[in-house]
Amino acid sequence: MVEFRVLPDTAAAAALDLPAAARFEHAARFEHASGRPWIVGSWDRESVVSAACGRDRLVLFGPADTTPGELERVLARVRSVRDLDALCGRLAGSFHLVASIGGHVRVQGSLSAARQVFHTSLGGVTVAADSPASLPGDHRVDEELLAARLVAPWPPWPISETPLWTGVETVPAGCYLEIGAAGRGRPVRWWTPPEPHLPLADGARRVRRALHDAVAVRARDVKTVSADLSGGMDSTSLCFLAADEADRLVTTRWEAADRADEDRHWARLAAEDLPAAEHLVLSRATAPTWFDGIADPGPEPDLEGPFAWIRTRARLTHLARRVAAAGSATHLTGHGGDELFLGNPLNLHTLARTRGGGAVRHLRAYRAMYRWRLLPAARALLNRDSFGGWLAASAGTLTDPVRDVGGAPAFGWGIAYRLPPWATGDAAAAARSLLRRVGASGVEPLAPLRGQHALLQDARLCGDTIRRVDRLTSREGVAWHAPFVDDRVIEAALAVRLRDITMPDRYKPALSAAMAGIVPARILGRATKSEYSAEAYDSLRRHRAELLELCGDGMRLARLGLVDAAALRAVLAAPPPSSLTLMPLISTFACETWLRAVERGRVPNPSTGGPRCP
Repeated sequence: MVEFRVLPDTAAAAALDLPAAARFEHAARFEHASGRPWIVGSWDRESVVSAACGRDRLVLFGPADTTPGELERVLARVRSVRDLDALCGRLAGSFHLVASIGGHVRVQGSLSAARQVFHTSLGGVTVAADSPASLPGDHRVDEELLAARLVAPWPPWPISETPLWTGVETVPAGCYLEIGAAGRGRPVRWWTPPEPHLPLADGARRVRRALHDAVAVRARDVKTVSADLSGGMDSTSLCFLAADEADRLVTTRWEAADRADEDRHWARLAAEDLPAAEHLVLSRATAPTWFDGIADPGPEPDLEGPFAWIRTRARLTHLARRVAAAGSATHLTGHGGDELFLGNPLNLHTLARTRGGGAVRHLRAYRAMYRWRLLPAARALLNRDSFGGWLAASAGTLTDPVRDVGGAPAFGWGIAYRLPPWATGDAAAAARSLLRRVGASGVEPLAPLRGQHALLQDARLCGDTIRRVDRLTSREGVAWHAPFVDDRVIEAALAVRLRDITMPDRYKPALSAAMAGIVPARILGRATKSEYSAEAYDSLRRHRAELLELCGDGMRLARLGLVDAAALRAVLAAPPPSSLTLMPLISTFACETWLRAVERGRVPNPSTGGPRCP
């Protein structure tokens, strides 16, 4: 597990190092050439690659396809932190990069937010870290932002990744944090999305190479690798790649609540073609279900913010313990594959402008699938809203009824965001105000094309969650990796021509073509995806009493005036017939359990004497 704080090369910054020992037990450190503290934290030697050349320093935390010797050669050529762009643009893996060159510091995470950079300013000095918990200062919960976190299934970017702690910021996507010689930081853009220009065959080769390298860098010098084998194309692809790279492969699969679940069939087929691997099936008789232990924050709660996968927290811990007992400290998950490779109807908006009549075939296919009427579909394709305008307009529909997907499409910059019916009027007013203010601020999308923006937003949401899962499972000695959201894999997915991946009659065409010859054809032929309604309803029945207790008289969200606890209890007592309407429960309970953990976990800040985040 890696935790660190980054300081500029100034006397004022050095003074902030004094309380570090209170945060980092068994603290490790790197120093600037001046001898002042540069990086302070705790980490395993195996998770770090570092080099020095003269007065310049470079450190990478996390799996990275490089060596100290290569980093030394890079440092010998660079003259500024900007000169590291080329290195960052070619390395496989998922890592934080921290450099000290010519008195300037560069701190960078990943495109997906699986490696995020947080920073704050204290006494005019910018301090960066891998989590808010590692930052000094007196930080409080922003209740307006908390109201927006009730939006289901998640709030839109950039609100989705704005820290809930006042005075804490994140580095924008595609940027690094540069801290100058005076100690003040600013974000600098180093990456922009590639044009979707590659034909499917060429794009598939690039995806194949990127995924191979992403798995290989994690399997290097590791005796045992474990990996999900759910039966889906994403996890299955990683298992076959890992089987070629790892000395020993252990796969894991959850026993489903639904006896008609297709995943078990496809997972068994894959297991037959992986005879050298060991296959763990996690039985429902002994494994936790969704919402198990949801009210218990545990001995070391993660106080960064609400945890998107709060419903499966106990299952993740259970799985980590099982694979650790099997000898694995490196686990691969297929999360991120849907975000990158499922066809996105928003691409029709771009195709209609770039290919004109060439997009008719795509539009006809989607109309047949979703029963779109022609005139509403044509009207939606003519939408020219800016990202900021769309975001502000979304504020006005937060409490509208959920619309059926049939009839008329929406080709805005994202999905239809909704507040749950148990959100109060105050919560709705706060969320609307925030969306309108951010929309009017001149905020730019993650990419100029709507489909690419949506892909990047989803990849960053996935990466953000994977970062939090890794923090959880690392306490059990298991690092959690999602190769699909590595930088090089994301770039490869973005570079494939839109007309080749947007037809709805082909399931994940870029991934399927990339894995041809690696994954058996009979498995790549799967064109369906399981859903988990049975798991949701069964788990709600099992844990209804525990969930009702969370929304009783002591409900923290109700005390803040953000949730009507009685309305929430009514939904739990009589769950709606569609599992889609249950999604807001997840974000609500994520916020509630986080607030309770914050209440228990706040401790005096050794540098200020006030409450510390977290």
